[in-house]
Amino acid sequence: MLIRTGFEIAFHTEHEVPMVALLNVRPERQPDLLTPEILNTEPQVPLRQYIDSFGNVASRFVVPPGGIRLTSDFVISDPGTPDPVVANAAQHPVDDLPDEVLLYLMSSRYCEVSLLADEAWAIAGPVDGGWARVQALVDAAHDRLQFDYMKASSERTARSAFDERYGVCRDFAHLAITLCRAVNIPARYCTGYLGDIGIDPFDDPMDFSAWFEVYLSGRWYTFDARHNRPRIGRIVMARGRDATDAALTTGFGAAKLTHFAVHTDEVANTDLMRSPSETALPQHEGSQR
Repeated sequence: MLIRTGFEIAFHTEHEVPMVALLNVRPERQPDLLTPEILNTEPQVPLRQYIDSFGNVASRFVVPPGGIRLTSDFVISDPGTPDPVVANAAQHPVDDLPDEVLLYLMSSRYCEVSLLADEAWAIAGPVDGGWARVQALVDAAHDRLQFDYMKASSERTARSAFDERYGVCRDFAHLAITLCRAVNIPARYCTGYLGDIGIDPFDDPMDFSAWFEVYLSGRWYTFDARHNRPRIGRIVMARGRDATDAALTTGFGAAKLTHFAVHTDEVANTDLMRSPSETALPQHEGSQR
């Protein structure tokens, strides 16, 4: 399966603002690229890329006074298979976990593990088995929150989302991550592209999406508390402890977002050389998917 995807993001600034962007696909997916994945800037500015401490491709540049427009458009190959479901995947005892995984048991900016421990054990305690326990926690997060883009907040944590009972996809992910960590299941945050492939289209505008992964039986598995079903065509851009580590853009100064559009669509070979407008790809003002 071929997926054509990309974005157009614009910021207005009064002064120079250094910025870091995690707007490339993860290195593990780069061999699947069929066309170059280039982060374009308008106006053109010097840009340097590096791999951050979580293995994400990070781009450094300085937004000039007046602002900047960031764009990308590329085609990537995908196996077209749904997220795996492995019912017998087991939870590890904490002392058997690899050293590098322990980080994903601990509290972070948006995931206050100790503040949801009682709730997590009340849900997961009676459930045997690693996969079944994770699914029970995902079900609880999915049922607890109502999706409401108009109430999106960069200050909302897992605890406050649990209490307020609404949020956007990152809040669903943060809540499920926190519940998993509270019962000693490592969980990490993911963000990337997720188009309406293999499902009935959503009425919401296209956006980047947030989901999470848990460590069971020696590997990481994908779960999605917002949609709560296996999906096709996830393209991971960044991973981390929570949305702080996987923020798509971080400005070190005042930068006002003025435009945001994402497209993610399955395409045929004959569409590869056409522009997004020619292939009728959606260009919407963003909301959380």
